[in-house]
Amino acid sequence: MTRPMTQTALITGASRGLGAALAKALAPTHHIIAVGRTVGALEELDDAIQAAGGQATLAPMDITVDEAMQQLCRSIYDRWGHLDLWLHPAIHAAPLAPAGHIGPKDLAKSISINLEATSRLIRYVTPLLQDKGRAVFFDDPRGGSQFFGAYGATKAAQIALARSWQAETTKTGPKVDILQPAPMPTATRARFYPGEDRAKLSTPEAEAERLIPAILG
Repeated sequence: MTRPMTQTALITGASRGLGAALAKALAPTHHIIAVGRTVGALEELDDAIQAAGGQATLAPMDITVDEAMQQLCRSIYDRWGHLDLWLHPAIHAAPLAPAGHIGPKDLAKSISINLEATSRLIRYVTPLLQDKGRAVFFDDPRGGSQFFGAYGATKAAQIALARSWQAETTKTGPKVDILQPAPMPTATRARFYPGEDRAKLSTPEAEAERLIPAILG
């Protein structure tokens, strides 16, 4: 059976913030496969994409559930046979706390989402990207900052994993990029800096527009 050669973009963490903005920015050229846990937010994203003439497939799933990610990737293969892009802005922001007071449950959840789920997705998505696809991760270099122990350590571990994958695939593909967005007024940042002036921050839409050339280049 011949599959249509549609440009495809899987976005894990697409329901809000940078993920949603990137989904809308890529929709004119890609079929968006939007993964997130909030059904209502995904439906709003789908409405925006359709209103702009694009198409999306909604996947209201938890990236920490192994069976769900297996099913997702199998469905992508069955429908398209490949992925052109995988963008991974999904992240868990544990509450800020001194290193000696990090809650075990908060740390376990951060490890599960930020590191273990990323490792699992790399394993499942690699065959879909083949040698010409591209994976993009988003750095946030706050590892080692005071009170950022759980978030900073697990985010740094996620990026270290991505850098290893990047080094391993330089000659064979897929291409792996690591980009650094500017600070944005997202829900994640609001948990870290509840009193800051959000008007001074770059919007997710502006950051998506700035990052798209690097993502597609």
